[in-house]
Amino acid sequence: MRFTSFRTVVATAIFGAAAAVTSEGTAGCGKSHPLPNITQYFGLTSSGRDRSYSVHLPANYSETAPYPVVLGFHGSSSVGLFFEADTKMSEARFSGNKIMVYPNGIGGAWAGANYSEVSVSEDLQFVSDLLDAVRAAYCVDDSRIYATGMSIGGGFVNTIACSAVGSNFAAFAPASGSFYTDNDALHGNCTPARSPLPVLEIHGGADQSVYYAGGAGEGGQEPDIPTWLGWWAARNGCDDAGKTVEESFDGDVQHMSWTCGSAQGALQHWKVDDMGHCWASTEINFSQISVGEGPTHIEASQIIMDFFDQYTKP
Repeated sequence: MRFTSFRTVVATAIFGAAAAVTSEGTAGCGKSHPLPNITQYFGLTSSGRDRSYSVHLPANYSETAPYPVVLGFHGSSSVGLFFEADTKMSEARFSGNKIMVYPNGIGGAWAGANYSEVSVSEDLQFVSDLLDAVRAAYCVDDSRIYATGMSIGGGFVNTIACSAVGSNFAAFAPASGSFYTDNDALHGNCTPARSPLPVLEIHGGADQSVYYAGGAGEGGQEPDIPTWLGWWAARNGCDDAGKTVEESFDGDVQHMSWTCGSAQGALQHWKVDDMGHCWASTEINFSQISVGEGPTHIEASQIIMDFFDQYTKP
């Protein structure tokens, strides 16, 4: 279910002008932060609206070295805090030397659904403003910025990838994505900034909220996942003859990978046949409990981070 209001504790951070990128990193390099390995909460004004987000720095954070950044977008009726807890992405075993950023959507959701409270253009502007703030405050490797998300958060990750704002990112990884803004073969709302653009998607075959076979979702029409993957294969110039499919766990898990030009594996997909609408993890998490399931065969947080590690922005 969705909700229309939520309360988030926000500590206001005042940043300087948008960061200029140098060979050493962004303008945030040289600025020390006394509380690494502890999630902190911030706010900014975007499109005249107060927005909020949290940042988790790795334990080894140093202002003298540029770090990769991962933006994690929560699902509907949620906030970044819950996505962080569910995915465990802030733990060193997954994020390692990465800066994790967890934005909060308006009304517990992101743009694209018929129930969204803000427009696509406003949420995309928020992402752009958020990146400016992070670059200004922290030492960021501007060639290694990534985005992942769950459900409508995963759908919004795809919306970013289909927009000019996507040029800021090296790779994208939606999970159980509800692709409301990329739901027809005309691709009128998808113009990626470059090709190939690395994309990985994880989905449950038994998802009862965002159906693998597509159709009417809570927030509008959604494409079936194989068709949606075909659109990205075309956008990325992938060779279908070079597509590989690996099965494991008696066929319950299928991993598909495409070669796109010279970029091997630039499009990947993991399907878990008996998994519902949850974050795939070998350890029990809140999203699994919410749909009456236990741990899954695969660990999405590890798969996604390993995928990100393969790519830098050209």
